[in-house]
Amino acid sequence: MFRLPTTATAPFCPSEVRDSVDLARSAPLWQRLLRVAGPGLLVAVGYMDPGNWATDIEAGSRYGMALLWVVLLSSLAAMLLQVLSLRLGLVARKDLARACRDRYSPIVSRSLWLMAELAIVACDVAEVLGTALALHLLFGLPILWGIVVTAFDTLLVLGLQGRGFRRVEAIVLGLVITIAICFTVEIVLVGPDWAEVARGFVPHLPLLRDGHAVLLAIGILGATVMPHNLYLHSSIVQTRHVANTDDAKADAIRLSTADTVVSLSLAFIINAAILILAASAFHAKGRGDVTEIQDAYHLLDPLVGGAFASVLFGIALLAAGQSSTFTGTIAGQVLMEGFLDMKIPCWQRRLITRALALIPAFVGVWWLGDAGIGTLLVGSQVVLSMQLPFAIWPLIRLTSDRDTMGRFAIGSATRLAAWTLFTAITAANLWLLQDLLI
Repeated sequence: MFRLPTTATAPFCPSEVRDSVDLARSAPLWQRLLRVAGPGLLVAVGYMDPGNWATDIEAGSRYGMALLWVVLLSSLAAMLLQVLSLRLGLVARKDLARACRDRYSPIVSRSLWLMAELAIVACDVAEVLGTALALHLLFGLPILWGIVVTAFDTLLVLGLQGRGFRRVEAIVLGLVITIAICFTVEIVLVGPDWAEVARGFVPHLPLLRDGHAVLLAIGILGATVMPHNLYLHSSIVQTRHVANTDDAKADAIRLSTADTVVSLSLAFIINAAILILAASAFHAKGRGDVTEIQDAYHLLDPLVGGAFASVLFGIALLAAGQSSTFTGTIAGQVLMEGFLDMKIPCWQRRLITRALALIPAFVGVWWLGDAGIGTLLVGSQVVLSMQLPFAIWPLIRLTSDRDTMGRFAIGSATRLAAWTLFTAITAANLWLLQDLLI
């Protein structure tokens, strides 16, 4: 089931057999749930990165609660796609990248690899900007210098050398808890109108006549449903030992689905909290012009009345940027091993990704100034949305294929939902491209 790495220097690559968790069916249900928990959380942190913050803050500031339904539908779409991804990994015993390489021609396979790599770099640009911004807000470090400092986060990966996959999951859990606590306190401080929050989950379609609202909606979708997470999940779910029987696979799918739904529900709550915070603190007080994360940081204290509200905001932003560092590294490893059959140490992979992200981040801030960070962050999420159909298409085809999945091939209802989602995302992207070009 697992391919041994050719180097012993990979600190937390998903193919490490020694960190795998045995899902013995004789164990009580709660023990098996705890053993399977982890991959869903690693995927979920990608849905809480600084790119999400930029789109949610601008959406809440400009339109109040009116785009909350987009956050909800995007989260439900993410759950559906991630469940398909884990299903492929557990049943076919190969990740999405490897499955694409086996199924498609070299030209198609390499094209899918390039687009997935572009998605990782776009995501890492958001992490660079978010971390640099958090360092600026908390410690006064100039943003350009903060971008330079983020180059050294490779040391975090080196520090985990040989620590194992479960250790990474524990660290990410700690960062997610930090984000959740910060936003829980801030929501209490801001005191939102919960009736207005409830109305925000009802689709407000006339708003989509506003071109900028559509741009933000697509940005929210791209920030929520990340294409490289589909490759990642199909790989890391294999760090759990599953017997090669249909009953064991069915049990593993159920347990992993529960892990995914719970983890992505937490990500949904945090993303919704960011939008609710912006809508309550800014839009409700006539500040619909707050579109930058740094503006939100500086305005929280006087508007919310909490002396430490902005500090909590900065800490959560820093935790969000760093938590995504781990998953981006692992996703890059999965892509290189699956599409190219190439294995390099994780710290080298991290260095490559971060180097590619530093260039657009540094040039963008140098050219646009600090005020352009929000534009760069929203733009990075739109790039993610543009790449999404190219990951969804092979995922649906593979999980629908009985030669690949056997009796675990998805049914007609699930296929209909998945293809409908694919069509909606593709149509939205084409509409946006047309709007930008015309």
